[in-house]
Amino acid sequence: MSFVPQVKIPATYMRGGTSKGVFLRVQDLPERAQVAGEARDNLLLRIIGSPDPYGKQIDGLGNGSSSTSKSVLLSKSSQPGHDVDYLFGQVAIDRPFVDWSGNCGNLTAAVGSFAISNGLVDADKIPENGICTVNIWQVNIQKTIVAHVPITNGQVQETGDFELDGVTFPAAEVEIEFLDPADATGSMFPTGNLVDSLDVPGVGTLQATLINAGIPTIFVNAGDIGYTGTELQSDINSDKDALAKFELIRAYGAVKMGLIKDVSEAATRQHTPKVAFVAPPVSYVSSSGKPVNAADIDVLVRALSMGQLHHAMMGTAAVAIGTAASIPGTLVNLAAGGGERQTVRFGHPSGTLRVGAQAAEVDGQWQAKKAIMSRSARVLMEGWVRVPGDCF
Repeated sequence: MSFVPQVKIPATYMRGGTSKGVFLRVQDLPERAQVAGEARDNLLLRIIGSPDPYGKQIDGLGNGSSSTSKSVLLSKSSQPGHDVDYLFGQVAIDRPFVDWSGNCGNLTAAVGSFAISNGLVDADKIPENGICTVNIWQVNIQKTIVAHVPITNGQVQETGDFELDGVTFPAAEVEIEFLDPADATGSMFPTGNLVDSLDVPGVGTLQATLINAGIPTIFVNAGDIGYTGTELQSDINSDKDALAKFELIRAYGAVKMGLIKDVSEAATRQHTPKVAFVAPPVSYVSSSGKPVNAADIDVLVRALSMGQLHHAMMGTAAVAIGTAASIPGTLVNLAAGGGERQTVRFGHPSGTLRVGAQAAEVDGQWQAKKAIMSRSARVLMEGWVRVPGDCF
């Protein structure tokens, strides 16, 4: 019996924020995988090592968590005024599925750096020393993101002293601006309400803020579902009943937001919406053992991604948190003490994060203008990724 050889594809493995992923230039992919479809999905699944019934992704570059089962496709931008087109694929771990329904805010922090280093940003835009402003077109959500990438001696600066909770080592700070982060196809609050009553069979009727900013997100009060908001991953992810409850909340919230027509469709839309729970600040100890003092934060937030409590916070969910916090009357705003604000520092399982947001009410409708946060990014490995030639 003969077997096809492996093919090798130029690839870069990068950390962006509190996530890791495989970065690929579209032009470097096999021709049939350069366009949307089964071949592209199958290629990415094999690169990451999915589906893996063992949940470890041993035979690929994933690490068995939603934060590390990610792929990024980049190309020179087709949009006027933009440098790079950024398409994100969230790869399921245990089944053959790539979710293209949303963005990854954490990996956004690495997009500008990769684009500069891989010839996707015009050379005349890159200073010898200073900050390179990279205009990113986020293809999944059809939005503009601006990355401010530090440059030293004409090269991307990756080392520095910026510390990000959820990341062990310091690195260079990259400021990210999410412009007009709400979904352009509808209202930022799909139901028209800042707070809704969400009926979830087997759970009850919950107060919920359903917002589409950064990424569609369902916020509920921690106390209404039996939590304090200080939970760490082990408190939730080891409890199958808890995970099932959150998936029910997510599914019924998705229907109420108009993202799906029936709860049965939620299984084919794992990446969005997110579900999160909030509470007023109290002191707790983070997953690294670092104390988080109530006086240093405005609100507690825990969020789930791909069916698991996230070890820190998804970047896109941070945009949703910041935007919701800036609008008086949302559950996030009320948990943070109410009133008007343009910044919020929230506590998550790994520590804290500060995010700024600007929102305005126009003709009775709330509009998100901008969300800003600082992340960091670093190349971990670059070269070629190899996959069997018949896998796509």
